[in-house]
Amino acid sequence: MKVLSFQPGSLYQNGGMGRILRRIYEGRQTKIKTLYVNYGGQIIERKIEEIAVDAFPIQKPWMRWKLRTFFSWTRNTLFYGFTKKKITQKAETIEFDVLHVINHGTYSSVLCDKHFLTNKKLWSSFHDHFNLCSSYEETKLLWCKSDRRLVISEELGIEYQRLFSKKPFEIITDGLYSNELSKPKSSKQNDLLVYFGGLLHIEYYELFMVLADALDSLIKDNFTIKLVLRGTQNLDFLSNRKFSVEYRKDFILDVKQELDLADIVYLPIKFNEPDFYLYSLSTKMVGYLGASGVILYHGPSNSAACNLLYKNDAAFLCNTLQLNDMIETLNDILDNKGKQLQVSKNAKELAIKDFDLIKIQNRFWNN
Repeated sequence: MKVLSFQPGSLYQNGGMGRILRRIYEGRQTKIKTLYVNYGGQIIERKIEEIAVDAFPIQKPWMRWKLRTFFSWTRNTLFYGFTKKKITQKAETIEFDVLHVINHGTYSSVLCDKHFLTNKKLWSSFHDHFNLCSSYEETKLLWCKSDRRLVISEELGIEYQRLFSKKPFEIITDGLYSNELSKPKSSKQNDLLVYFGGLLHIEYYELFMVLADALDSLIKDNFTIKLVLRGTQNLDFLSNRKFSVEYRKDFILDVKQELDLADIVYLPIKFNEPDFYLYSLSTKMVGYLGASGVILYHGPSNSAACNLLYKNDAAFLCNTLQLNDMIETLNDILDNKGKQLQVSKNAKELAIKDFDLIKIQNRFWNN
């Protein structure tokens, strides 16, 4: 079986989509051809051959603010047909049995016409609610036309069944190998290392401000705190704090060693976008489950991630933007070494139960 993977970006760009696909495709490189729409951006450590079609006009660093909006409009309207034609012409040169489409971006359904899919299967993956990444019409088309529907969470699958049709779905997301589950540990007596890895959008600033103010309040004699940020821009509101801040700028694929050095891995989910938090599961959360320390979840109590972590007692939870609530949660972590170890152990058990990467890979490929 040969699979043509069609997605809006390289597998080797920073973000959850690339991580999920890299993990699913790992070890099956000979079965995969990937075709992606190139909007621009950094690509590193490419291990699977990819074919790129540039979206016209391609995004340049100088296209900011109103220019970004203008060029996005021209790309998605004036030159949509031009880029679509380039995509279909390139795809017609590729031999495959299954088309695996990621429902994200303007061009998700351009290869889904009857002529192109004759005697071929269509599998569609849905990583986020369509209001965030696609459209109602394109998502309905893919949901109803696909031979398989692969969703990031049960919540998203149920919502799409309600909106489109009662077709079956499977949960395919990021996962962990057994050797990626580290031995649980509790924090040290005299210092604390807090870690966050990933891009940080402006909507998350208010969450980080609460965390920073709470960390400041914990500083006392002979107790130090360090906050490590991987792949995040400099944040003015983290200057002149009582704790130290280390920025690690480069995007790297493997942060496992960094995660295991941390006592707390911070998982913020923004409060202001229900279409995201109700249905999406962060790939960051899956990676955090295997870390030695504990997850500090900070976000809505009714999110898909919080529901899962709460049900399995796999994280410490702060569900408000109130400073006192964050201080209380941090004190709960620091004052209960036994609870830290148990919560970290529960996270590993959740990873084994729901996010075993071998099982997820087999589920995807052995259909």
